[in-house]
Amino acid sequence: MKPQLIHRRLTFFLQAVLVIEAVAAVLEQQWLTAVVTVGIILITLAPVFLAKFFQVFIPPEFVLLAIAFVFASLFLGEVHDYYARFWWWDIALHSSSGILFGIIGFMLVYVLNETEDIDIHMKPGFVAFFAFLFAVGMGTLWEIFEFAMDSFFTMNMQKEMLGDPSGLTDTMWDLIVDALGALVISVLGYGYIKTAKNKSFLERWIHSFIKSNPRLFTRDQ
Repeated sequence: MKPQLIHRRLTFFLQAVLVIEAVAAVLEQQWLTAVVTVGIILITLAPVFLAKFFQVFIPPEFVLLAIAFVFASLFLGEVHDYYARFWWWDIALHSSSGILFGIIGFMLVYVLNETEDIDIHMKPGFVAFFAFLFAVGMGTLWEIFEFAMDSFFTMNMQKEMLGDPSGLTDTMWDLIVDALGALVISVLGYGYIKTAKNKSFLERWIHSFIKSNPRLFTRDQ
């Protein structure tokens, strides 16, 4: 079985689980769970809509990673309270988010750097630095979102820790782990640009993206 087919089937499976959960929540009249789950389903469909709107091919493995992250963080973490059940869940998810957003930031600036229609030529160090800042910035926005949800809807997304009911300690550790994940991708991305060798998953994704979107890297005649 081709890897792309496996990725698509796994993506469909995760979305099917969310749909079943939403239907079950409605039948049991758990309206908050139903609304949150439907919102998560819409988020998982975002890569498809973005790909069609911008007419860009997104590698299936990247789509699966994004959806798996949303599934694990919002569905398992918030709806099923995995953050409280497993002490390491929050750390694992935030390190993953740093990696995920680092990949997005790296690919965004890499496309700008390699597109012939855009006269921009950035050094590898700057591209890696941008990816790092992009990931940390997105992590910061997420912490702001958690603060807003806790403030306006009395949720506990900023996990209250012993001796710190404000959630500040949790927020700072989340940002630190986000930064570490972003640093990993920045180093891998820097190495890719400097060596142009296909040695890691990041390089394979970049090559797949370039190969599937040739119009982004060639000048129209």
